[in-house]
Amino acid sequence: MKIAILVAAHKDAPMPKDRSLYLPVLVGADKNYHGQKGFQLDNQGENISAKNPNYNELTAIYWAWKNLHNVDAIGLVHYRRLFSKHLDRSLDKVLTQKQIEEMLEKAPVILPRKRYYVVETIYSHYVHSHYKEPLEETRKVISAVDPDYLGSFDKVMHRRSAHMFNMFIMKTNYFDDYCKWLFNILFNVEKRIDISNYSVQEARVFGYLSEVLMDVWIDKNHVKYTECNWIQIGDRHLVKKAWGFVKRKFSSNVGKDETHY
Repeated sequence: MKIAILVAAHKDAPMPKDRSLYLPVLVGADKNYHGQKGFQLDNQGENISAKNPNYNELTAIYWAWKNLHNVDAIGLVHYRRLFSKHLDRSLDKVLTQKQIEEMLEKAPVILPRKRYYVVETIYSHYVHSHYKEPLEETRKVISAVDPDYLGSFDKVMHRRSAHMFNMFIMKTNYFDDYCKWLFNILFNVEKRIDISNYSVQEARVFGYLSEVLMDVWIDKNHVKYTECNWIQIGDRHLVKKAWGFVKRKFSSNVGKDETHY
């Protein structure tokens, strides 16, 4: 199989060695490009690179959807968060071509292992961490432009686990279908909300929304998937994450806290 795994990054960073499989993509390249070598720029061809401050790694996904052709499967990981069969947090242990092909024989979509929120639903976790309006507007958009997905949206919002991080590997026909649906929803939400007064962190709203929309698409279309372990390279800021979670849950200052790592 010809497989392309995009590695989204906003700066120079160590990358997996197999460049026939892993494609480093510099997101927000209009502002972040400083002569980095070996990166695909997300502002080439048809693109939404200028939206990167609000769409995060989705600008890499959009670039691949519109410009990456003649491949059998497309995936996205991050420069610090990658799929691996191992617990060893090393770039030498990321998924290989053979491992990916074996998993794609079982299912057309590979997702990261779910994150579990024991004390919260996906909805309550989101609104304790971010502004509520974009999520509620997303439900209105789905109801208006794609109402067949509304039942799945409500079901996912009541769950206590989700596939996060916008990480995936999909056979190309599934990737195309997902992108058509996702960007249609997000572009409609973008027209309806005003984020001009959001903090830099909260202005990344469409990236946050897409994380919870992945499972909506999976559920509605009864997509068969297999899960894979993922590793995080470098400092995971576990203590800061835990403290940030507690502050966001019990604070009325939602949307103004910057403790997302």
